[in-house]
Order: sequence, then structure tokens, then C-alpha cells
Amino acid sequence: MADTDVQSILEQTRKLHRDRDASAQEFRPGVTPILPSGAVLDEDDRAALVEQALEMKIASGAKALLFERRFAKTIGVRKAHLTNSGSSANLLALASLTVPELEDRRLRPGDEVITVAASFPTTVNPILQCGAVPVFVDVDLATYNTTLERIEQAITPRTRAVMIAHTMGNPFPAAEIAELCAERDLFLIEDNCDAVASTYKGKTTGTFGDYSTVSFYPAHHLTMGEGGCVLSNTLELARITESMRDWGRDCWCEPGEDNKCLKRYSYQMGDLPHGYDHKYIFSHVGYNLKSTDIQAALGLTQLAKLDDFVAARKRNWRRMRERLEGVPGLLLPEATPGSDPSWFGFVITLTDEAKFARGELIQFLNDRRIGTRLLFAGNLLRHPAYKNENYRVSGELTNSDIITERTFWIGVYPGITTEMIDYMTDSLREFVAKHG
Repeated sequence: MADTDVQSILEQTRKLHRDRDASAQEFRPGVTPILPSGAVLDEDDRAALVEQALEMKIASGAKALLFERRFAKTIGVRKAHLTNSGSSANLLALASLTVPELEDRRLRPGDEVITVAASFPTTVNPILQCGAVPVFVDVDLATYNTTLERIEQAITPRTRAVMIAHTMGNPFPAAEIAELCAERDLFLIEDNCDAVASTYKGKTTGTFGDYSTVSFYPAHHLTMGEGGCVLSNTLELARITESMRDWGRDCWCEPGEDNKCLKRYSYQMGDLPHGYDHKYIFSHVGYNLKSTDIQAALGLTQLAKLDDFVAARKRNWRRMRERLEGVPGLLLPEATPGSDPSWFGFVITLTDEAKFARGELIQFLNDRRIGTRLLFAGNLLRHPAYKNENYRVSGELTNSDIITERTFWIGVYPGITTEMIDYMTDSLREFVAKHG
């Protein structure tokens, strides 16, 4: 296909997007749905997807590598490796700690990994999937994160790692927990899926741990449709991650590259004959968790808008917080001291004084086309999936249970306008006043 033909198709693609955008209906309170989360896509995003499809770039390649380099630089780490989802990123990060070359630090079956009970399953499931024992701690209300003290009290001689998320974009005390992990020789994995571009004590989340993970599902700060990423500042760990993601192979040449290292037929590993093709030598029991260039092309155009997306999230959250201040019965969220969150959503917990139930309030909001979500799984240990699993609880899970019973959140993502924020807050105020 000639370049002129490609450009013509891309311009038609952009025009199609503009025409559809122009025909979108204006916001009508009570009629137009307000989603709690979603992707914000423009003509650049649509054109990027079409261009990659025209080029038939259907596997992982140059665009994926370019995104990895740019995203690592954006976050402030040395290496980023794309995956097919944020869930896979969490699995890959934890599984990478089980490899023999980590020697005594290696995570083995029966070792403990500290995490929180009020979480999304994919932060916890990899611990079980790798044969380790999750140790659950509670969180604080208002920040919805755990504390240094709770982590420290949960450590035993069997503890090898801490794996927790920055909840709803609000950073946990990452500097202090990272320092504790360094002192106790523990790995730290930051689930940064909700918190891209958040900062704690002036440092970007995702840069404190040995690993951090990100999701590019449409609900998150950037989207590739599906997709995720594992990031690290440690080249040894990044090399392990790449091997584990790419079938467990030892070779680091990209698919389609032949003998880039100039030693392809010069290796002797395991019980293989000398000169066995390095592209087919496997040094880890790995997976295939790669993403595609089509996804990465969308990621690149999304990444160019990250600053605007983050500014919109912060602006929406602040307005929501200001307009709900003082409403009785609602515990409003608080940023972790020393943090500047890039918020994922606006979390509300009903207080003991509330004269209504969460279900009543959520139904009222849903009737007004205001979308809501619970705070993920609430207390995971109350779900059937974990009834027969091997785990340990450190301390009480009182707040995790309160979250299960009384907490929900509404959206602040960039697709939500000031008019929508005002309609949501007016609706909340009206409901509470009626039940006062």
C-alpha cells in the first residue's frame, strides 16, 4: 500500500472520529449515564490503531519497545516490560522472585508475602499461584491504605516480600515501607495500577519497590484496551522479568531478530550440546505474556496525554471533595500525608451516624444514571474463592470489614465534566438531606 493511500485512509479515520464526536449528545442530568471509569479516546488514538492494522503489525515489535522506553522514562525507572494485562504484570513480578539465581532471597513455596485484605484479587492471587502464603493486614479508613506499623508487625522469619497497591491512586507510605523492606531484606512490589503519576514525598509511585506494575485496561489512567507493564530499576530483575515473560527463554534477542548478540551458536547450557541455538534455550519456567504493537501504538498516543489526564483527575476529585465537605453520614477520602495522588476514583464510606444503608444510596444514584462501584473486593477473605486457601491474618481486619459493608466510589476520570461532578454532588446532598 502506497504512503499516499495510507495517509488518505488515516485522514478519513480522523474525520470519522470528528464526525462521531460532533454528533455526541450533550450531558442531560438523569438521562446521560455517568460512568465511574472509562477511556478517553481522540482522533490520534483511532488513527494510531488503524495505522498499525494497515501495516499488519500484529505481534510485539518496534512499537512495543518504543513504548517501554518512553514509559520507563516517564515513571523514572530503568526498565519496563509490557504484558498482556495488569493482572499478568502482577503474576510476572511475583513469579520472577521465585527463580534460582536469586539464591537465598528466592521466594519458595510456603514463604510469606504481606498484602492487604481490602484489595483487588490480582494483587493477591499471584502469591497463592506461586505457592506462597499471603499474610493479610488491615488498612486505615479515609486513606484506604495500610501502614508501616501494620507491615512491621506482620513480619516473621518466613516473610520474603511485601506486595500492596496504592489504593485508588492514593499512595501508601512507600518511602517508609521501602526502607523497612531494605532493612529486613524483603522484596517490595508496588501495584501501581491505580496510581500512575501519583507522588509520595516528591517521588513518583512505582519507583520505590523492586518491582512495580501498571494496568492499561480502559478504566485506568492510560489504556491500550488490554495490557499491563512490569517496571524495575534493577537490571538483574528486569532481565529475569523479560525471560519469564517470553516463554522462559534465555535469549534476549527480540522476535524476528537473529544473532544480534553474535553468539547465537556459541552457548553451552544445561545438558544441551555446545552451539545449541540460543533462541531455543530455556533458563526459566516462564510464560508468554507479551502485548502487541497494535496495543502499544494506542499506548503511545495515550501517553502523550498523560499530564492532561492526571490534571483532570485531580481537578475533579478536588471539586467533589469541596462540594461534599460537611455532609453528615459520609466519611470522605483523605490523601496520604506527604502525597499528591493521581486519583482513580472518589471513595465514600458511610459513618456510624448514617441513617441509611449503602444499598439505598447506591440505588438512588443508579436511578439517576450515576455509576458506582464497590471498593473492589472489600475483605477478600469473605469471598468463596479464598475459603480453603492457605493464608495468615496479622491483627484485626476491622476496617476491611467496614469497607465490605459501607464503602463505594464514584468517578473522577477525565471523561467526567464539571457539570457532571456538580450533578453527582447535588444528588448525594439531596439523598442525605431526605434521610436526615
